[in-house]
This record gives sequence, structure tokens and C-alpha cells, in this order.
Amino acid sequence: MPKKSKKHPDAAAAATDLRPLLRVAPGGPVDLSAYDTSARPGGPPGKVHARAGMAGTGSRLGELQDRLFAQSTTGDRRRLLLVLQGMDTSGKGGTVKHVLSGLNPAGCRHRAFRPPTEEERAHPFLWRVERSLPHPGEIGVFDRSHYEDVLVARVRGLVPPAVWLDRYDEINDFERKLTDDGITLVKVFLHISYEEQRARLLARLDTPRKQWKFSPSDIDDRALWPAYQEAYEDALSRCSTDAAPWYIVPADRKWYRNWAVGRLLLEHLQELDPRYPPAAFDVGKCRSLLSAT
Repeated sequence: MPKKSKKHPDAAAAATDLRPLLRVAPGGPVDLSAYDTSARPGGPPGKVHARAGMAGTGSRLGELQDRLFAQSTTGDRRRLLLVLQGMDTSGKGGTVKHVLSGLNPAGCRHRAFRPPTEEERAHPFLWRVERSLPHPGEIGVFDRSHYEDVLVARVRGLVPPAVWLDRYDEINDFERKLTDDGITLVKVFLHISYEEQRARLLARLDTPRKQWKFSPSDIDDRALWPAYQEAYEDALSRCSTDAAPWYIVPADRKWYRNWAVGRLLLEHLQELDPRYPPAAFDVGKCRSLLSAT
């Protein structure tokens, strides 16, 4: 009887295309209460297996990033932009730390969007976003993004409803132009539960080295949780398109969150299939000349 081949514990998960499992269907309503924040769709069975799988994913991401950057030297305009959105403590910063640690910083462009400055408020809301886009060959990361202007601006009443309602169409038009210009958008909503957020906020208070991350306003924001969930549901349903879909990643399990975002990036980069460009010079001749020096 032939022996069964031993597979890596993450092999089955790695063979599964994660995108259809997490993608928000264009045009359909989104009910976040129907999504299990501790689920692990398509994922490995546990933390140990996820970490082992991430090691391979990180190595492959680094290789593909190198190819993407090399290809840009020939005029290829393609690049990738990871957009991370989620409630406080959902793990936007942690995801960047764990998933992108193996990438070359020279080929990355990271932007954490804070409340707009006086200069930024003097321009249309997409102005500061356009200035932060990755260049050809780069991988960009937005920790929060232009979606703050239909989330915080809506929930906090910073602009009239007529203004933020128009912004959904502006965002869709903007993202369509980005994809037409060679940007692959990977928009990820890190979905955390109300109970898990409380636990993580308490952990920040109880850990001196994490207290700098806490703000008393975090407690006020929890009172607005239903309004934020409704705002996210509208943003996800209105702005998940064929060209730039949203992905909902359950974020109560940090190990799954990191594994899933890493897999999403890998699948998109593999689809781009960047290649090292061939030499535009006579390699043999250059070798001979160099050897003679």
C-alpha cells in the first residue's frame, strides 16, 4: 500500500483561494452582525500552523515585491495598495508589523491617516490621499484611509449628510481611476467584536508599556459603536466593486487576522505575476570587458 505523502499543516489552507471566502459581493447589503469575528474561513487549524504558514508567505511576498520593483524600471506602472480599516484595537498597526516585516522598506510606502491638518482641510478630502499613493513598483499601505471621510465624518457629524453621501460616488470614481492606472487595491476591513475590543482596551490600561496607546476618548467611541457599525456596513456595501472589492477579515483571533491578510496580499501579487526584466545590454560582452579590468 503506497505511503501517503506528508503535507505541511498549512498546505490545505494555502491551496484555497481566500479571496472568494472574504470578498464582499458588489451591490449587496452588508450585515456585520452576521459575520463571526472569531471565525477563520479558509485558515489553518491553529496559531502554530498559522505562524508556520506565514513564514513561507513572508518569503514569497518578499520575492514578488522584488520582482514588482524591478519590473517598474522598464516603465511598468503596476503597484499594490493595501487599505486597512477597522475599529480601534482591531489590529491595523499589528497587521502591518507582522505581515509586512519581510518586505524591503525601500519598496514600501506606509501612511497612517490621522485627523486632517489645517492644510488638508483646505483641500478636497481626496487631496491628501492622492499625495500618499504608492509609486510604480511599490507596495503601499494605508492605516485608515479616505474611508474615514464616510465613517468618522459621518458618525461625528463633521459634515452634513449631503456631503458624506456624495463621497461614496467620489470614492468609487477615484478607485476606478487608480485601478485603470495600474494600482491593485486590496481593501481589508478588520472585523472585531465589541467584547474583544473591551478586552484589548483593558489590556492597554493594565500594561504600562501599552498605556500610550489608550485615550479616554476610546471610551466615548464605544458609545458610538452601533453608529460606526452602520457606517461601515454602508461603506462596505456601496464601495465594494469588481475592480476594488472589500474583504472582511475576522480579527478577534490575531493569528488568523495576520495569516489572512498575508494570504490576500500573496494571492493578489501572484495574480500580477511580476517578472524580472531581461537585460537590455549584451551580458556576455559586459562580462568579458569586466573580467579584463
